[in-house]
Amino acid sequence: MIYLQLFWEFCKAGLFAVGGGLATLPFLQEIAVKTGWFTTGQLADMIAVSECTPGPIGINMATYVGFTTKGVPGAITATLGLIFPSIVIIILVAKILDSFKNSRAVQDIFYGLRPASTGLIGAACVSVALSSLMDLTGYEGLSSIAGCIQWKAVLLAVILLVLTNPKLFKFTKDSAVLKKISSLHPAVFLAAAAVIGIVFSF
Repeated sequence: MIYLQLFWEFCKAGLFAVGGGLATLPFLQEIAVKTGWFTTGQLADMIAVSECTPGPIGINMATYVGFTTKGVPGAITATLGLIFPSIVIIILVAKILDSFKNSRAVQDIFYGLRPASTGLIGAACVSVALSSLMDLTGYEGLSSIAGCIQWKAVLLAVILLVLTNPKLFKFTKDSAVLKKISSLHPAVFLAAAAVIGIVFSF
């Protein structure tokens, strides 16, 4: 039954996650709460792994969840569940797309979906950021927030932000060194962050 549940949960995510791979995050959070297959902290790890590996983030995360739940068969089941709605919709819509692509109603539907998708992605990003930068297990009110912040993680995030986007900060705009660093492949920063996490035990 767990294979059917894996397929069904990711089928729903694939059907309603409008806006790309990151739009699956709210659905993954719901799956975590409902099934207990993984925690919010593990979800942040999944995002990191999915961003590091080739392929669409949504499919990578489905494969990751399926694998951690039921091994290789689970990975295949979850991945098929995620892509199944897209395949069906493409097959059904491909033949009639030309007659609907200029439809005012279709354009209005997508106009309404864009802000909804943006809001879902934004909410999921805030949740993941909080789980990455804060440890809320000891949260007892506003007075305890400072103690919940993982300062090393915050410092690393700020440093990476400056190194990868020097143009955003006036004091770094004319730095030739930072410009060279910011042009490095993202994999370099991911690898460096992984090493720092191991060394300093984030």
